[in-house]
Amino acid sequence: MEYEKKLSLEETGIPGLVVLDLSVHGDSRGWFKENWQRAKMVALGLPDMRPVQNNVSFNVSRGATRGIHAEPWDKFVSVACGEVFGAWVDLRPGSTFGTVFTCKLDASKAIFVPRGVGNSYQALEDGTAYTYLVDAHWSLEQKKTYTFVNLADPELAIEWPIPLSEAELSEADKNHPMLADVTPMAPKRTLVTGCNGQLGRAVRKLAEERGLSGFEYTDIAEFDFSNPSAYEAFDWSLYGTIINAGAYTAVDKAETPEGRTAAWKANATGPALLARVASEHGITLVHVSSDYVFDGTAEEHTEDEPFAPLSVYGQSKAAGDIAVASAPKHYILRSSWVIGDGKNFVKTMMALSQRCADSDDSLSEVKVVDDQFGRLTFTQDMAEAIFALLDGGAPYGSYNLTCSGRVASWKDIAERVFDLSCGNGSAVMPVSTDEYAQGSNGPVAPRPTHSALNLSKIEAAGYNPPNWEDELAAYVKHETEAL
Repeated sequence: MEYEKKLSLEETGIPGLVVLDLSVHGDSRGWFKENWQRAKMVALGLPDMRPVQNNVSFNVSRGATRGIHAEPWDKFVSVACGEVFGAWVDLRPGSTFGTVFTCKLDASKAIFVPRGVGNSYQALEDGTAYTYLVDAHWSLEQKKTYTFVNLADPELAIEWPIPLSEAELSEADKNHPMLADVTPMAPKRTLVTGCNGQLGRAVRKLAEERGLSGFEYTDIAEFDFSNPSAYEAFDWSLYGTIINAGAYTAVDKAETPEGRTAAWKANATGPALLARVASEHGITLVHVSSDYVFDGTAEEHTEDEPFAPLSVYGQSKAAGDIAVASAPKHYILRSSWVIGDGKNFVKTMMALSQRCADSDDSLSEVKVVDDQFGRLTFTQDMAEAIFALLDGGAPYGSYNLTCSGRVASWKDIAERVFDLSCGNGSAVMPVSTDEYAQGSNGPVAPRPTHSALNLSKIEAAGYNPPNWEDELAAYVKHETEAL
């Protein structure tokens, strides 16, 4: 007699732990099943697991019991023959820590066990073969992060079909700690590249303020992410997120032969190598881009506008964006007119405002470009937005991220800085982009006329950018008090 059972999925009460009723086809000869079928299972809602190893645990006698072990990888567990009683305990930090789920597994069922959920089972038949796929290779570094809890912990109250006193356990499993003494499994590590740049410092400051663990910070001297051989120093299976805060940002210097090479190395080659390692290891890659990937003809740019960079810098950033978008798990945050805690336009204007106000200085006015339009982006807000997307599980893709508020020219912003600094905004005079370029001593890269970015997508994702004028006032106040 022929029979067929369709694939289905059941939630368990532990986030990410799901039971699969497998697709089985059978007749008088026996049965056939698709034990792992990526496309169908992902379509049902299973994470897009990328197995790298298949393990089989054979249990000679009924009553063999193993666990409870939480390893730092995802597992897809099934039974090739026989039957088991399985028990799973959430050992990740959070509100569901200690939650228990139990069920029986035979050849018709499987269970997806996310990283940090403790796994255990008891063989209910002689000759039971328990098999599981994992998405990371074993390593000594991985082993250091294992977490365990005792099979007999009364707080877990697991009703083993065969009493543990009659079951066969290893000595190690008998001596695992009780739940009250378990240290929850830490999340995968986050690597921040370019940590000594303005954005890198802002990300680090915010992570430390929030008490986030598992963050590692590297600068170009420690990890040159544009050098393929530098990647060999990392066990990438330990990492869940890379925040790429490194970039070449000398827009005008990028027009020189030396700068062109440096820009392409940092802004295109580096992100392409990061995207490759992120793709291979299922890592989420966060990358920060620029309005310079557009030509500035549209008054406001959306995320899906075709690239049309005017400068070498813009071309290198566009190439980096294309590479990063190849990583399945990626966030590209596109900024404009970035202001951080280092040298920047606002600090320059503050100094010039003071010079104009100083009776001993001959400077009476300052000319600032008035035919380029956009909004400021403060690095602290970029850091906030990065964490908001990561923490909120926003859909992967590109997001515009600047401050909100009216679109202004560089001259408008300079006037505001002068007024905030010394009340002398009238000292700011307009100059066209062409006139400014003619008066420059070195190369001047072409700039987009319009740099304003549409913010509706990131707002829909749950992050509401602050108004740039409020942020500017707070920034000038902070820098003035720091003098």
